[in-house]
This record gives sequence, C-alpha cells and structure tokens, in this order.
Amino acid sequence: MLKDYLAEHNKELKPVKHTKIPAHIRCAHCNAPAQYLYYNNGLLKSQVLCKVCSEVSQADPKFRKSEKAKFFCPYCGNALFRWKRKRELTIHKCCNDNCSYRLNAVAKLNPLEKTLRDKANSHFKLCYQYREYHFTETELTHSSPAKPLVDISKIHNSQNVLGLILAFYISFAASARKTAFILRSVFNINVSYQTVLNYAESVAYCCHEFNLKHKGTVGSRQAGDEAYIKILGKDNFTFFFISPQSHKITAYHVADSRETLPAVIAMNEAIRTAEPNQKFTLITDGNPSYPAGIHFLNQLHSDPELIKHQKVIGLQNLDAESELFRPFKQLIERLNRTYKYHVRPACGFNSVNGAVALTTLFVTHYNFLRPHMALDFQVPVPVPEIETISTIQGKWAKIISMAA
Repeated sequence: MLKDYLAEHNKELKPVKHTKIPAHIRCAHCNAPAQYLYYNNGLLKSQVLCKVCSEVSQADPKFRKSEKAKFFCPYCGNALFRWKRKRELTIHKCCNDNCSYRLNAVAKLNPLEKTLRDKANSHFKLCYQYREYHFTETELTHSSPAKPLVDISKIHNSQNVLGLILAFYISFAASARKTAFILRSVFNINVSYQTVLNYAESVAYCCHEFNLKHKGTVGSRQAGDEAYIKILGKDNFTFFFISPQSHKITAYHVADSRETLPAVIAMNEAIRTAEPNQKFTLITDGNPSYPAGIHFLNQLHSDPELIKHQKVIGLQNLDAESELFRPFKQLIERLNRTYKYHVRPACGFNSVNGAVALTTLFVTHYNFLRPHMALDFQVPVPVPEIETISTIQGKWAKIISMAA
C-alpha cells in the first residue's frame, strides 16, 4: 500500500507526527507499524486508526481478552468490549464482523451509502452497541425554583400591583428596572427593581406546580431543542419540548450541559401525562444526547417501541427525514426565539434559581396567557377560571391565587 501511494502521489506517505503508540502495536488490517498509527478514542487509548489503510483496530488485542466481559451481544453471543466512556454512560460494542445484526445493517445500505462507506467507514454505526448508564430513575429530578425568602401572602402590595409587576416583567418582557420605572412613572407605585425580582421568584415557586398540574394530555408527536442562556457568565441550557397540535410547552428544564441526563429529564417530563399505551415520536436536531436518552427511557418502560426518534439536520433538507419533519423543528426554533426575547432583558443571570424562576414564569405565560394565531387567538391550555377575566394583571392574580 505504501508503494501504491508513492506511485499515485509521487511522494512517500509520511509517518504520524508525535505518535505515542508503543512500538509492538501494528495495524490489524494492513500490518502497518506504530509510526503510522495514532489513538482514535481519546483518553481511553484502546483503539488506533491507521494512516495507511484508514481502518481502526484495537490497540492491544491482549487487553480485550484479559478484561472480564460485562455484556454480551444478544445476536451472536460475542463479548462486548468497552468502546467509549463518558461521564453519564459507557458504550459497549460488538466487534464480530459476522454478527447477524451487522450483516443486516450492511444489507440495508443503498449503493450510494456503500460507496461512501468504503471511503468513510466511521460514519456508519453498523455494529451492535449497548449503552450502560451511570444514572438511575431516581436522579431524574426536574429543575424547580427554590423556596423563596419572601412569602407572597404577606407582601405589602395588593394582588393587583403584583399582577401589574408580572404583566410588565413577564408578559411584556420588560427588565426588572424598567418594570419598576413604569410602575413609578405611570401608576405612581413605588417599588424597586429588587422587589420585582423577589416577587418573581416567590410567584415562580407556586407557578411551577401549577404548570405541571394543569399541563394536560400530550400529543404523540413532540419537538424538542435546547436554548442557550448565561448564568454567572457561563453557558447553560434550557431544554424545551412543545406539542405541535396544541402549541403548549410540555417540558422545560434548565441544566449546565447538553448531555444525556438533562435530555432524559426533559423527555421524561414531556411524556409524563401520556395516555396508557400511547406511543411517541420526538423530533430533535442531531444532538446525540436525545437518542441516548430515548434508549434509556425505552428500557425504563420495558417497551422498545415507546419512543421513536426523528432527526432534522442542518438548515437545508439534504435527506428525506429532514424534509418531512422540518416544520416541527421550525416550531421549536420559533419557541426558542420567543423565549430569548423574554430572557434577553435580564442580560444573563446571577444565579441558577433566577434563571429557573424566569423560565417557569415564561412557561406559565406561554401556556395559559399568551394567545396564538395558529389557535385562532386562543391560549394553548385554557383554564375556565381565567377566561372570564379581561385584564392581563387580573389573570396573573387569578393564577397566583389558584397556584398558592
């Protein structure tokens, strides 16, 4: 192969720079020496990639044999080896080329995919994989506002003033300082911006349970995504799931990462109020946390067909799946833009609780108070006690009384 490369390119193939592969390791496919190999799986250092033939092989064959196997392939009975290790899960993989699972996956490839596989074999996941999760069902804790220092039932202002504060701060997306300025300048109500923030955190503590209790049933198709927010100057993420039929937010969760556990928490809340034996299709982007989380939930409910996953990749429809489910992805992206419009005046958050509180109140506004053009200017979750009230501050006051 080195001679063929020399004849084709009129130059020799250079060895890998700064290689740390032990000298006794060679490529299992073309027998290339260690200077043409480099590690392919990070700190685990159990897999090497060959620069000559572009194939992967195990760094030390003795390592796999000496390690006691924890899992076995259900299709061929071969021992699974530890392929990737992450903070929240470990992926074990079957290395048997004659495994029936792999042979069936190869047979399903179309001619174009088979041609691409010859050039980029790593783009295809053909071998059986098993995910070992490092968390349990008890760790699926939804983000919720902390118990506030201010008791909402003992404040000095009336319920109407409290409703006005939430109307400007949440429904009309004004900042806390601008809300306090409006109340002083227009209504002659003397409150500080810190009072606005304290009231918002107190109301959010009550509204969180109100949101979960009055969410209602959910549709079989839901779209999900995560939006970036800043907490203490660092990137954090708010996971959302929305039902395309009713346009209501079915799940929201604030987390410091986009990994599997927060995705599982959001998806578990999205299907919590489902009908018995209801099946789901979740539409998301290409974030690998979603398929890994769906695998966990299907195992948790002992139903491999409970949740199916559809991906929409990129901004253009380069495949049939993306073209079919693009409208659902556009819906969740529109929700993200609406959410960022409401959190932008905060200019980031100084605490996780502040972010969770504002997100909770945004969901209350979005589901119960905000009319939607697609719903003939009705709210996604109608509440009979609120429909008869004409003012936005009166509706907020009624929700607070019901939630408290």
